[in-house]
Amino acid sequence: MHWTRSVAGAAGILAAMAVAGAGMKVAKAQSTTAEQPDKYTWLEDIRGDKPMQWVKEENARTAAVIEKQKVFAQLDEDALKVLDSPDKLPGPTFRGGLVYNTWRDKDHLRGIVRHTTLESYLTNDPKWETVIDYDALGKQDKQSWVGHGLDCMEPEEERCMVALSVGGEDAATFKEFDLKTATFVDGGFVMPRGKQRMAWLDKDTLLIGRDWGPGTMSVAGYPITIRKWKRGTPLESSVEIYRGDVNDNGYGNNPGVLVDGQGNKLALIERSKTTFESEWYLLLPDGPKKLGLPLKCNVEGLLDNQLLVSLQEDWTPAGSSKGFAQGSVISIDAAAAQADPAHLKPMVVFTPSAQEFAQEVVPTKNHVLLTTLEHVQGRAYVLTHSKDGQWMRKKLPVPDNQTIGIVTTSLLHDKFFLSETGFLTPSSVLLGDAADGSLKPGKTQKALFDASRDVVEQLEATSKDGTKVPYFVVHRKDIAMDGSTPTLLTAYGGFQVSNTPYYSAVMGKLWLERGGTFVLANIRGGGEFGPAWHEAGLKTHRQRIYDDFYAVGQDLITRKFTSTEHLAIEGGSNGGLLMGVEFTQHPEMWKAVVIQVPLLDMLGFEHMSAGSSWVGEYGSTKVPEERAFLASISPYNQLKPDGHYPEPLIFTTTADDRVGPVHARKFAAKMEEYHLPFYYDEITEGGHGAGADNKQAARTWAEEYTYLTMKVMN
Repeated sequence: MHWTRSVAGAAGILAAMAVAGAGMKVAKAQSTTAEQPDKYTWLEDIRGDKPMQWVKEENARTAAVIEKQKVFAQLDEDALKVLDSPDKLPGPTFRGGLVYNTWRDKDHLRGIVRHTTLESYLTNDPKWETVIDYDALGKQDKQSWVGHGLDCMEPEEERCMVALSVGGEDAATFKEFDLKTATFVDGGFVMPRGKQRMAWLDKDTLLIGRDWGPGTMSVAGYPITIRKWKRGTPLESSVEIYRGDVNDNGYGNNPGVLVDGQGNKLALIERSKTTFESEWYLLLPDGPKKLGLPLKCNVEGLLDNQLLVSLQEDWTPAGSSKGFAQGSVISIDAAAAQADPAHLKPMVVFTPSAQEFAQEVVPTKNHVLLTTLEHVQGRAYVLTHSKDGQWMRKKLPVPDNQTIGIVTTSLLHDKFFLSETGFLTPSSVLLGDAADGSLKPGKTQKALFDASRDVVEQLEATSKDGTKVPYFVVHRKDIAMDGSTPTLLTAYGGFQVSNTPYYSAVMGKLWLERGGTFVLANIRGGGEFGPAWHEAGLKTHRQRIYDDFYAVGQDLITRKFTSTEHLAIEGGSNGGLLMGVEFTQHPEMWKAVVIQVPLLDMLGFEHMSAGSSWVGEYGSTKVPEERAFLASISPYNQLKPDGHYPEPLIFTTTADDRVGPVHARKFAAKMEEYHLPFYYDEITEGGHGAGADNKQAARTWAEEYTYLTMKVMN
C-alpha cells in the first residue's frame, strides 16, 4: 500500500526568511480593526432551516442572472458532452491479472467499475465486464451513493473494501466485495458511515481507525484509535492496539500493511501529529514500536524487504554521523528495523539536485518507479535494488513538456502504466516494463477540443522579494499582444501540491476554443521545487505565496498578454483562500474572481469541519504572532464596506465535510451586508468538488465559464 493524505486536501530552493518587524506591526494594526463581533455564526449550522433558506435564496438570485445568459445552455451542453464522451481515456488500474477502470457517462451517472484483460485494454474496442454499478446500487440501497474507491488486499487483490459516500462527502461506508464473483460478500466486513481508515492485515483481519466513542477521534474529526477486527466477530468487540491523542491535529492515525513482490509483509501505524509531522510505528508481536524516523517524512512502500521513505526535512539517524538531505528518498532494511526500530541504517535511493525533486515512489514486483520534476518538467526512472544492497537507476524515455505520473503498478509483475498529459496534448498512458526499462505507447484518448491554434510557453515572473516564479501560458499562436485577450490565471500554493500541465477538455472546450488564454502559476507553497519551496510559504511566511501570484498577474499585464479589464482568476480549496486574499489585497487587479469550496474565515477555520488538521500549514489563532498574521490576511476579516471589489462568483457544496460551506456562506453574507455585488452558488451534493456526477459538474463548469464570459470575454 502507498500512504496518501487528503488536503485542503500541487526558481530554486529558498531559505525561509523571518517576517520583518515592520511587517508584523502592520499585521497587528490590521488585526485590531479586523476582529469585530461575528454576526454570521448562524450560518455555521450547515443543514439548519434558516441557513438553507438563505442558501436557496442566494442560489436563485444567481441562477436568474447566469443561467439566463445566452451562452449558458451551450456551455452546459458542451461540458456535459465532454464529460460523457466515449472518447475519454479509460484510466487503467492493475488488480490481479486484469485491468480495472471506473467510468462515468450518460448511461452511468454515478459510474461503474469494470474490468478487461491487458490485451483487450490496449485495443481500440476493449471488451469490458461491469463489476460494480453505483447507480444500480444506489437505487437498491435508496442512497445517493458516490464511489470513493476500492481498498484491496495485496498482492492478489481479490477481496476489497468498497468505499461508498453519500453525495460525495469524505465520510464513507465500507463494504466487503469479492472481485472474482463481482458480489458483495454475504456476512462480510461492513464499516458504517464515518471518516475512517482501514487496512487488510490478512484475509480475515482488518486494522481499523474510526469513531469508537468519546476520546477516539481528534478535534479535527479524524480517528486516533486503531483496532484489530477479526472476521465473524462484532465490530464493537474489535481489540484496540494503538491510541493517539485527541489533540493530534493532523489527519488522524492511519493503519497500513505493506506487502512486496517477494512475499514480505510489514504492518505499520502512522500517527499524524500535525499537518506535516507524523510518528511511525511498527506493529510487532509485543505491540507497536516507534520507528526512529524524522517527523517530516512519508513511507512510500516496500521492495525486497526494504522500506522506502521520502524525507521532507534534513535528517541524521540516531547514532549516525551521516545525514540525508531534505527531499531525498531512502531505503531501510525492514528486518533490521524490526530488530531495532530506534536505530535505523538507511541507504540513499535518490538525492535531489538544485532543479530536480522527487514526486512519486511506487514499487512493482521487483523494481521501483520514481517520478521527478526538473524545473517543472516530468521525468521518470526505474530503480533496482542490487544484490550488494546498492540502488541502481535507469532513466525512462518520457517526452519533454508533458506531465508524467504513475498510474498503476502491480506486485504480481513488473508491468506499469505512466500517464502523459499536457495542456494541448490529449492524455495518454504509456505501458512500461520495469524488468527491462522499456516504455511504449499504450492508449491515447481522442482530442476533445480543437487545440490547433494554440501554443504553450513557460515564463517567469519576479516576486516582491526577488524570487523567480515560473508559470505556464496557453494562448493562441497569433495572439495580439495588446492586452485585449481574456485570460484566466490559476494556482494552488499550498500543502506541497505540485501544479503541472494537464489536459482539461472542459477548460479547452469552454475557454481555449473560444479564444481565451489560460495561465498556471507555480507559486511557493507547492512542491514543484521540493519541500523548501513549500516551507517558504508556511504560516507567517504565507504572504510570499500571495505576492508570487500577484507578481504573475503583473507580469502578464507587463508582457501585454492581457490587461486588468480582461484578467480573471480562479482557485479552489486552499486555492480558494488564495483567491479570497487576492480579492481583498488587490481588488483593482482582477476583473473577475472565481472562489471555489474555499477557506476564507482564517480566524475561525480551526473549528470548522476538518480545519484544525491544517494548523501545520496556516498556523493557529492560539499563537499570538500567528493569530495576528491570520487576521491580516483573512479575507472574511479584511473585507471592507467601502472597498471597490470586482463582482466574484463564490461556489461551494453543502456536502463538503472537509472545508465545509461555512466559509463561503459567511463571506457572501458579509458582502451582502456591505451592499457589495457577488454571485453565490451552493449545490447540495459533490463533497469537496464540482459535483457528485457529470451532470452536476457540467452545470458547475458552465456557470463558471458563463460568468467569465460576462466579465472578461464579452
